[in-house]
Amino acid sequence: MSNKPSAEDLAAIEVQLGRTPRDVHAVAYRCPCGNPAVVETPPRLNDGTPFPTFYYATCPNLTSAISTLENSTLMAEMNERLQIDAQLAGEYRAAHDDYLAARAALGIEVPEISDTSAGGMPDRVKCLHSLIAHSLAAGAGVNPLGDEALSKLPQWWQNGDCLERRNQERK
Repeated sequence: MSNKPSAEDLAAIEVQLGRTPRDVHAVAYRCPCGNPAVVETPPRLNDGTPFPTFYYATCPNLTSAISTLENSTLMAEMNERLQIDAQLAGEYRAAHDDYLAARAALGIEVPEISDTSAGGMPDRVKCLHSLIAHSLAAGAGVNPLGDEALSKLPQWWQNGDCLERRNQERK
């Protein structure tokens, strides 16, 4: 369930990203520690740029864990399975459709990206960050490959408060 970001959320996201966040529409998922972890970004940024990545992971503990997973053979294995498993391919296409529908619900028409979701959907896997962000925001059972990748992550929130660590790194 997403919600409009508060001033505290936007400040936390700025610390997480190390830069001013762009056009955050909502907090789509919070870490168990309470900090924002996934945000929703509108399909067209305020400067007019089309932006297909509706769900964007912000928590550095989460993104670091996902990056480690991306360096494994998991994406190649998933791509191989998509080619031979018709049921998985159909469920993944449904995840793509869900992603597009959630973004379209904002009511912002962006023809340049109307059929573009994220992470390689619907035909391949190219970014686990996007797939896991989708799974966290939409909930279990929506994106099968995002759910699978998420299940392989450690409990990233137990790696210490990302805001405290980022603030210490800045000193």
